[in-house]
Amino acid sequence: MMATTHAAMGLSLAASLAWIAPELATAGAVGALVGGVFPDTDLFVGVHRKSLHFPVYYAVAAAGTGLVAVAAPTALTVAPAFFFLSAAAHSISDWFGAGDELRPWDRTSDRAVYVHPAKRWLEPKYVVRYDGAPEDFVLTLVFSVVPFVVFDGVFRVVVAAGVAVALFYTGFRKRMPDWFGI
Repeated sequence: MMATTHAAMGLSLAASLAWIAPELATAGAVGALVGGVFPDTDLFVGVHRKSLHFPVYYAVAAAGTGLVAVAAPTALTVAPAFFFLSAAAHSISDWFGAGDELRPWDRTSDRAVYVHPAKRWLEPKYVVRYDGAPEDFVLTLVFSVVPFVVFDGVFRVVVAAGVAVALFYTGFRKRMPDWFGI
């Protein structure tokens, strides 16, 4: 899935704080936004969907930091809890997409995301056929509605910009490997 989908998913999770603890919503949103995008930085460092994608470890960290945030709700406990929750959701949801290849619509890879404790790759499910597929854009839109309504200011701008980037990326995704000679 696109980074914009993961970011919107994370912000959607953090939007619950607007009703539960509005004073912590900003901290949760920042943590969720960063956590939603962070695993994909392994595109630049290491092996994509292995080096910084930790479906199990992020989920365990989310549970632990979530308990701490519930016991002592402050910005410094809520932000990491939503970071790990969003990073876990990102890492797990990549399993439901395509493989890690440059042209995922060709379905040449059997590697969706690496599960470190099991020391093996999960095979792609292709519920979302590839990052930037029309259904991926629809997910970005769906996950963007609640954060756009709940948050204001910079978060609303981030959500709107994410939708615009997702629309552009979706429109040109299949051409990009040829444009960049890869």
